[in-house]
Amino acid sequence: MEPDGYAWWYVDATSADGAHGLTIIAFIGSVFSPYYKLSGRRDPENHCAINVALNGPRGSAWAMTERGRGKVARDADSFAVGPSAVHWNGDCLTIDLDEISAPLPYRVRGQVRVYPEIIATTAFLLDPAARHRWHPVAPRARIEVEMTHPGVRWSGDAYFDSNFGEEPLEAGFRDWHWSRAHLKDDVAVLYDGVRADGMPFDLALRCDRTGRWHDMVQPDAVRLPRTGWLIDRRTRADAGTVPRVAKTWIDAPFYARSALATRLFGEDVFAVHESLSLRRFASPIVQSMLPYRMPRSIF
Repeated sequence: MEPDGYAWWYVDATSADGAHGLTIIAFIGSVFSPYYKLSGRRDPENHCAINVALNGPRGSAWAMTERGRGKVARDADSFAVGPSAVHWNGDCLTIDLDEISAPLPYRVRGQVRVYPEIIATTAFLLDPAARHRWHPVAPRARIEVEMTHPGVRWSGDAYFDSNFGEEPLEAGFRDWHWSRAHLKDDVAVLYDGVRADGMPFDLALRCDRTGRWHDMVQPDAVRLPRTGWLIDRRTRADAGTVPRVAKTWIDAPFYARSALATRLFGEDVFAVHESLSLRRFASPIVQSMLPYRMPRSIF
């Protein structure tokens, strides 16, 4: 991977009863890493991490420890960062987690299995220069979560995608708001944001059971309540709908991940939503806070 580059593979999931949420992101050239930024972003492979965020009434956890290239191994089917690893066997994405949280140190350990129900082969450009690309791999999947630390076990619906880029995110964008929702038969994905040059961009897509994506007319814009860190949240919904923030799973100084009860394309849905402020991320105050939540292992 070239200097300034990045890649990540993202899984989000909710339990069948809606009580639990999970996000796992495997990074090369970790886009939010203060160490990658301070290094001049010369060597993406030296800044890797597997981030896990688990939420629920019977146990929540967060971990994101960065490791250097000496603790990273990857090939076409697997990616290991320290004691955690992701492996694809052709039918199932298995994620073995063995991390320590920060700033309060506690173990985050378990196994997650993702079984795709829809495989999509189309990738999308997020900017005119093609420096940022998004590839939804399995827009609809089934997940099985078995964590020993914290001790929770559940199953539910999942989503799996990947992103690749050739420059820092903040060089390409000011902010974005993204969401995905499983419809009765299809999957809806919405992007809505502002590029670094001030130009707005948006995508409204619907994936059918064959893995084909269809462009849709953007639903109406709706402003959501700001987060505890005063991050603006926006989404799209059918005309006359007032989306409700059912849960805020992650409330960080520059990022929020939430669960929405909303209506899209004529269906009442439960959507996973994220808002990212890259201007906030780039501020010196936020940069000074990041190492407390994103340590770098020296072992």
